[in-house]
Order: sequence, then C-alpha cells, then structure tokens
Amino acid sequence: MVRRARRINRELAEIYPYAHPELDFRNPFELLVATVLSAQTTDLRVNQTTPALFAAYPTPEDMAAAVPEELEEIIRPTGFFRAKARSLMGLSQALRDNFGGEVPGRIEDLVTLPGVGRKTANVVLGNAFGVPGITVDTHFGRLVRRWKWTEQEDPEKVEAEICAIFPKSEWTMLSHRVVFHGRRICHARKPACGACPIAPLCPAYGEGETDPEKARKLLKYEKGGQPGQRLNPPPDYPGLPAPPLGGGPEDLPGAGPQ
Repeated sequence: MVRRARRINRELAEIYPYAHPELDFRNPFELLVATVLSAQTTDLRVNQTTPALFAAYPTPEDMAAAVPEELEEIIRPTGFFRAKARSLMGLSQALRDNFGGEVPGRIEDLVTLPGVGRKTANVVLGNAFGVPGITVDTHFGRLVRRWKWTEQEDPEKVEAEICAIFPKSEWTMLSHRVVFHGRRICHARKPACGACPIAPLCPAYGEGETDPEKARKLLKYEKGGQPGQRLNPPPDYPGLPAPPLGGGPEDLPGAGPQ
C-alpha cells in the first residue's frame, strides 16, 4: 500500500506540476480569511468575494473594527455569512490583541483563533509560511479512502495516517495534488475512470465511467477546457482564469463542483 501510495503521488506530480492553492491571496492574513470563508462553498465563490472584502478591510485591525452588518453584506455570497462574520471579527480581534496584528506561524497559535481548526491552520502554514502539513478537506479525505490509504473518517486521524506514509517534505504538495485530482477527474459521484492517468494504480477503478470518450466529457477545469477557480492564478497555470463576480455563466450559484 505504501509503495503504491508513493507511486500515485509521483504520478500526480507529473499530471499536476502546476498544483497550487486555489484561493487567491497576497499575504498570510488574506489566506487565513479566505480559508475560513471557503467552508461550505466553492473556492471560486470565495475568490470572487475577497477583492471587495480586502479593499474594505485590508488588515486584522480594520476587520476587527468592522460594523458586523457591513461585513456580513460583503461576504453574503459565500453562505453562512453571519457565522463567518463572527469568526472573521473574532480572529481579527485575537490577531490584534494577542499577536501584534500578525498571523502566527505555529499551529499551536493558529488553532486558538476563532473559527480556525487544524485544516485551516495547515492551509495557512503550508502555503503562507512554507511549513509542511496535510490538509484534509472533503476531496482529500474522499480520495485517500478510495485509494485505501486509510479507512479513517475523522480528519485528524486521516492526517496522522497519511503523514506516516509520506516524507514531511511532500505533505503540502501532496495535499494540492490530491485535491486537484479530486476536483478535475476523481469526482465524488461520477469519477472519470476512463480518462484517469492513474487508473492502473487505483483499487477503486470502475466505480465511475470507464468508457474513455464518455469519461473525457466529465473532466473539469483545465482538463475539460473550462475556467479554474482563481481569478488570479499562478503564471504556470495552464487553464483559464475564473470570471469575477457576475462575470459569466460559470459564476452562477451551483455552477461546477467544489
């Protein structure tokens, strides 16, 4: 299992050499806020919402002093906006009062912030601070169970078991590659098995569409010739940038998977 898992990781590295966080951000605070907003919605919808948010509240001090109703109105498109506004104001106040207005670079500190658990902390550490971590979101958990790397359902137990399989230096990029594969090819309800480059290594091959032609029609984002989730993707991203809020049919609520 370990040998197969490591080979799958190597194959994914060749398939997605451009794998990256799919949230737009320019600094650790923006990534922290965007990750909190990404719960129960798509990264695309978060990316379409954060330009106005960070124009209004560029620093933790600004967001901590926000009028709740005004903050809620800006983040409304991401859903659960009242609870998310409370978390954003709470974590911003904690950053202002306890960390000098700076996002801390240790998981022990990050998880003390309102609305921040291990998943969010690992996203921030891995992508804003270069500290390796496994990010167990719904896609990651689904695929590693599908590949028989773990049988655990609890995200912390999944994280621990996957960390034991791979060297620490691989943790952050492994997370990106697995999530990329889950979003583009290995979908929850109808995996594109017949168009999957790692099908020969997959113990779950056949759960999805095995006909190559039909499977190709299931591919998402750059694999299917569609826009990605970021409005400002990295320079090496081979796909199309996502449209801004109100910018096209891809922006319709519910359009495309997470």
